[in-house]
Amino acid sequence: MYNHKMINEAEVMGKWAPIIESTTGINDREKVEWMSKYCHNHELYENNAYAVYGAVNGMGATRFPAHPGSQDAFSGQAAGSGDKANTLLPLAMQVAANTVGLDLVPVVPMAGPMGVLTYLDFVYAGGKLGEAGAANNPVTIKVDTTDASLTAGDLYFLGNDAANNSVTKAVRAKYLGTSRIDGTSIFEVLSTGTASTGTYAAADGISIADAIDGTWAVHAHTDATTIGAANGSEQSSAAALVRALEDHLTGFSGASFGSNDPYSREEGERTQENVMNLTLFNKSVEAKTFQVAAAVTREQVQDLKQFGIDAVAQVEAVLANELSQSINKNILDRLFKLGVKNHANISKTQSVNFHLNLADSATAVSPANFGSMVDSDGADRIADFAAAIPATEGATVSNSENIHTRQRKIFSRVLAASNMIAIRGSRGNANFMVTNGQIATALQDAAGFIAAPMANTLSQAGGSLYPVGAIGGVAVYVDPNMAWDDTRVLVGKKGDGNSPGLVFMPYLMAESVETIAEGTMAPKIAVKSRFALVEAGHHPETSYLTFGVYSQYGIY
Repeated sequence: MYNHKMINEAEVMGKWAPIIESTTGINDREKVEWMSKYCHNHELYENNAYAVYGAVNGMGATRFPAHPGSQDAFSGQAAGSGDKANTLLPLAMQVAANTVGLDLVPVVPMAGPMGVLTYLDFVYAGGKLGEAGAANNPVTIKVDTTDASLTAGDLYFLGNDAANNSVTKAVRAKYLGTSRIDGTSIFEVLSTGTASTGTYAAADGISIADAIDGTWAVHAHTDATTIGAANGSEQSSAAALVRALEDHLTGFSGASFGSNDPYSREEGERTQENVMNLTLFNKSVEAKTFQVAAAVTREQVQDLKQFGIDAVAQVEAVLANELSQSINKNILDRLFKLGVKNHANISKTQSVNFHLNLADSATAVSPANFGSMVDSDGADRIADFAAAIPATEGATVSNSENIHTRQRKIFSRVLAASNMIAIRGSRGNANFMVTNGQIATALQDAAGFIAAPMANTLSQAGGSLYPVGAIGGVAVYVDPNMAWDDTRVLVGKKGDGNSPGLVFMPYLMAESVETIAEGTMAPKIAVKSRFALVEAGHHPETSYLTFGVYSQYGIY
């Protein structure tokens, strides 16, 4: 996605990797690789000329250059923002080495304060949404509709008005089903046309975008020319092409939609192939800021020396810790919310619920008992789960159930979530989970459960936080900032920077400025971290899943 191949990576690794390994003790290949790239960028920053007095007007807002309009107009286009500040490399490496959240997401250093992520996908096309003419219609379209009465294989009209007799432009289409990722509706386009008093006529002058223009509804298909009553309320979503990698359509390359059958020889000879297209998408990236400062008195600097304490060094350490904690929380908050979005979409599209209710058969509990279900778009998704989550112990509570069998169910739920991530993301199983101290205690307590053993490396030593081991290849991390009764579990897959998911893109990992206060002559240190936390890809949420654990009996 991000174009970081403009440097000689082997040369950069050869120069910086030995220095990083010897000074920080880090030998993880992936971490050393991105830290080396960061050091390379830092060296470029320091090689720039220093700003002189009177020449610094401030950076202002992040601003991209204007479109030049033509190749010979670049000299006259409006310029974008972007000087590069100097960074304090040792402090930056201290923040990078101690930010545990960076173990959960791929790290792609930015070469400047802004940039563009580019990623691609294949779509079922054959035409364009905004072009008129039957030959220009795409084969299929995807729309977000609230209509619940649609039947796969049936014909419908998608009209540009919700009223029964006010449709003037419409799409005649066959309903194929819903997206397995987000539950939106997928239709096969048969024709576009005009309508007058509910009578439809195919017309080459109507495009998909004309008919589905932001005020439309799904209408009953009485016959090929009659538009019936609206099936649901007015819609406000635009039509989109169907993405092939996320929503594979059965029958697109065969004899008919919904069938796995191929063409016969005769059909193959006289049938034109359906067409797929490659599409590219860009996302603008802006480096945002965490900043903090600290001051000490001259007396503190002087008097602490007798105890062998360097006050300035202690201040730098606590500022680095503050940045690390802030970045960790920012990353984890986004990951948990992306996991909620994926879980809610799974519940909505497949009626599969991963919340774990450790209660007897008579105790179904509200989804509100499983923690915050706010997603990455800021929407509360509790309504997308069943009104009551049933217990997991069946119709009868067996006498064989005990605290360890219930703890063991958490192991199974983690593995189920891991496999669901592999199914929806198509890029492999999850490789990490994050939870609180109470769930971690239950996992550690059941680590040696003999009746139904599961491969794990969980440590039962007290105080072993961040991380505590692994379950079936899923590394277990504990977030000490989560409340003891916040029993949510995030299961996720760390990508490689080229797959959908959350990507951490540091510009300045830590910049430090030290000044002497004029009034007191005491030192003051300010530290700033600038980075982008980017949800990359079309469905970044499919790499994460968040569920809650409720227990009637206690879990440790």
